[in-house]
Amino acid sequence: MSRPAVGLEAIVAHAIGLRRDLHRHPELMYREERTAAVVRAELDALGIAWRACAGTGTVARLGPESGRHIALRADLDALPLSESTGLPWSSAHPGVMHACGHDGHTATLIGAAAWLKAHESALPGPVTLLFQPAEEGGHGARKMIDGGALDGIDEIYGYHNWPPIPFGFAAAPAGPVMAANGEWRATIVGRGGHAAQPHLCIDPVVAGANFVQLVQQVVSRQIAAHLAAVVTVTCFHAGTADNIIPDSAELVGTVRAATTELRDDLARRTEIALHAACAPSGARGTFAYAPCYPATVNDARCAAKAAAALARVIGPERLAHDGLPLMGAEDFAYY
Repeated sequence: MSRPAVGLEAIVAHAIGLRRDLHRHPELMYREERTAAVVRAELDALGIAWRACAGTGTVARLGPESGRHIALRADLDALPLSESTGLPWSSAHPGVMHACGHDGHTATLIGAAAWLKAHESALPGPVTLLFQPAEEGGHGARKMIDGGALDGIDEIYGYHNWPPIPFGFAAAPAGPVMAANGEWRATIVGRGGHAAQPHLCIDPVVAGANFVQLVQQVVSRQIAAHLAAVVTVTCFHAGTADNIIPDSAELVGTVRAATTELRDDLARRTEIALHAACAPSGARGTFAYAPCYPATVNDARCAAKAAAALARVIGPERLAHDGLPLMGAEDFAYY
């Protein structure tokens, strides 16, 4: 391992190279073995003590023993997507890509670690660095907490890159910042038969189409306009041939909202829409709902401190809170 960079310009250059290396070698949740090894080698080079947590996660600490204890968090895992950018550092692993930017989160936290280590004697309190696995649906934050990652921590901060925010701008709002999300699966059972005799069948495709239309009214006609909420149908599977009405159809989707309570209410209303869509034909609908992450809600005092720090660096005119809360979800909510 090369000697760690200490000047800010050198730290940034090293972080860029590190990010490109991580981007080229993405790993799915709970399989971040190489990524964990890279993080731990970087910490060793900086002389920062660390311990493993939640398998491929890492908890590191520096600074004095006393004082207000701050934690900084990055996530490690990639997504099961194929990359087609053609960039020199594009993914070397077919079907796996850092499409959510966790490579950048990890590299910038290593950069922050280098800067903090270079100024360790000036730190007013201890700093813990959390390199967390399995943010992409694996509840890695919860496993880190179960592993003691938050023990003794007074405040924790993280960030999520968001390309729609203009370059050089940032947001640190108080209150809800990212959505609570959940997944649902609707199964419609009818009675199949020949497509030439639909009157002898109970068509689950028609019931499913009615459901897709009805569920669009959940947000537009049942939720107050000032509340951030989304219901989306993402899959519709039915049938095997052009002349056969199938026995069943399956639809899959997501509910998302700025509060965990509203997310669950959206799921309840989506189930009602399913049964309403099935009723005219006599089809039977079953609904399975799996809540995922709760809403990410920024503590007002911590958000104000983060916004003030950002304003000092990039200027208050570059704090952009439009379009928030995001309807993407984050397991930082557990912290």
